[in-house]
Amino acid sequence: MDPEKSSNSSFEDLSNESDLKAASENMIKKEKEAISEETQISIKNDHDDTIKLSDIADSDSDSGAPASVGDEEPCDILGNGQLVKRVLKKSKLNRRPIRGELVTVDFTGTLAEGRVVEKEEKLQIHVGDFEVVQGLDMIIPLMNVGEVAEVKIDSRFAYGPLGLKNDDNPELSIPPEATLTYEVHLIDAVFEDFADLKSYEVRKKYGTRKKERANFWYNRSDYSTAIQLYRRALEYLDDRDGDPDAKFDKEDIELTNTELQSLLDDRLIVYNNLAMAQIKISAFDAALQSVEHVLRCQPNNSKALYRKGRILDGKGDTKGAINLLQKAATLETDNRAIQQDLAKLIIKARREDHNEKEMYQKMLGQAKKLEQKSKQAQKQQIVESSKLKLLGYLMGSILIGVAGVAIYRYKY
Repeated sequence: MDPEKSSNSSFEDLSNESDLKAASENMIKKEKEAISEETQISIKNDHDDTIKLSDIADSDSDSGAPASVGDEEPCDILGNGQLVKRVLKKSKLNRRPIRGELVTVDFTGTLAEGRVVEKEEKLQIHVGDFEVVQGLDMIIPLMNVGEVAEVKIDSRFAYGPLGLKNDDNPELSIPPEATLTYEVHLIDAVFEDFADLKSYEVRKKYGTRKKERANFWYNRSDYSTAIQLYRRALEYLDDRDGDPDAKFDKEDIELTNTELQSLLDDRLIVYNNLAMAQIKISAFDAALQSVEHVLRCQPNNSKALYRKGRILDGKGDTKGAINLLQKAATLETDNRAIQQDLAKLIIKARREDHNEKEMYQKMLGQAKKLEQKSKQAQKQQIVESSKLKLLGYLMGSILIGVAGVAIYRYKY
């Protein structure tokens, strides 16, 4: 079964287009301010003509000169000291990657005491896809291809209060709330169109990479980030360019039956994981759609049945959830998690039935009390009416007697 962690991740969804744009604008503003100061300095050539340094910068730019900050002064990207960049080596290119592009990078991450905890060479990632720590994901679009920079990243945009435990090599473990310093070399940036992705090997590689990275964030209880990466994985694991429910057309990839089955198997695993992440944030309608993709192809997929049972329970359909978990339990007789959840649901259903019976009994008891009160009121009215009639008869008799006596005396 999928692991379920109780700890919270500090990874925040800030590396989106608006945040990257804001950071980029902040950096461009600082560059313009630096250039503005340079324009106040003039240089005289042999003919006593005044030349502005900004003019030199413009001509260098046309010939492929660096466009990034070159004075090696730190640049506070967010203005709060949590993400600071310093150029170590200028680039001769004026080319920055955009979100979604495939970039190749080298980087080394160190702790404050100088211990190296991360090192990657020629790592390929898609910008903005959470495949590295958030701070790097935000910095890379602000670098030119060929540039080398030093980046100081606060724990908020790194591994946060959880840190990163490395059981295989404890020396590479990152403690909680650790500030990291990276030396990053942006080697290349490539825009991939659909023609670049019309390959089984590429689709399989990218889809698997996104899925594994999504699992990483899921295990850190960062379900929103995991959901985004699971969706990105689905984009690559489909043999069509877009919606998996869309009709095939001439743009579809030509794959063998074995390749199609391989992508389908991976896609169903991703849908199952996506549904679990959506359940974690109580997005039950979205989770139901995800799990239905699996059950449509594999009606007896025990994980999908289990997840759908969890979804129905979340939506208040306890009996429907029990039916699905019973079916999943028959398919996986040794799965203790399913057995435990099924037992909980049965107890919950009995409690609901008991509460429902109590509610009906109370309602019936109240109805009987009201009926009894109504009958008592009717009896009381009859008794009072009878008393009034008797009193009327007595008064009438007395009046008749008095009248008789008065007549008798008057006559005699």
